[in-house]
This record gives sequence, structure tokens and C-alpha cells, in this order.
Amino acid sequence: MRGLAETQGLRKRARAPYALRMDIIARFELLSDAAQLAIIGGLFWVFAAFAGVMERRRGKRRDVGRLEQVGWVPWTGLFMGAAMIGGGCLALSLPVVLGESLIFARPPACGILAHAT
Repeated sequence: MRGLAETQGLRKRARAPYALRMDIIARFELLSDAAQLAIIGGLFWVFAAFAGVMERRRGKRRDVGRLEQVGWVPWTGLFMGAAMIGGGCLALSLPVVLGESLIFARPPACGILAHAT
């Protein structure tokens, strides 16, 4: 049975750009926590690379007066912060993304306990 909004034609379908964006958001939400951390860590590293490039461009600028007119952004601090946060996110997600737990691996069975099982 159809609802009143559908019978009167009040409900509209989402257009292509919105549907695509919602699809990307829904896919991100359905990922595991480790996969979400890996994507966020990768995005932080992309931002860190951008900040590194901008710091290099600022360092090459010769005219200090022009630099003062434009403004000052702490690109080095942004680079370091983004690289550390991104590296931390990637380090936390690495064992699950690789498919095996590298940090909490079981020690090899040896001694008396190996014969008991």
C-alpha cells in the first residue's frame, strides 16, 4: 500500500550528486572502526603533505614585506601535528586492516601447556 505522499507525487527522488554523496557517507559509516581510522589517518597525511609543500614555498619567498602582508600560518606546526595524528590513526588501524593482530599475537605454545591441549 502506497503512502499519501507517494500517491500525490510529493516525494521526490534525490538527484545524482546528492545520491552519490550520500552513498559515500553511507559506505564510510558501514566500514569497520579500523578502516575508518585508516581513511582518516590517510587524509591527515595528505594534509600533512600539503602543509609541508606550503612551508617549503613560504621558505623560498624572498620578499619578507610581502609575506607580512599576506599573513602567517604555522605550516611546520600543522605539518607535525597532522603527521603525528595521521601516523597514530594508521598505527592503530594497521593490525586489523592487515587482517591479523600483530600487537596482541598469541605467544607460541611451548612447555607443559602445549601438551595439555
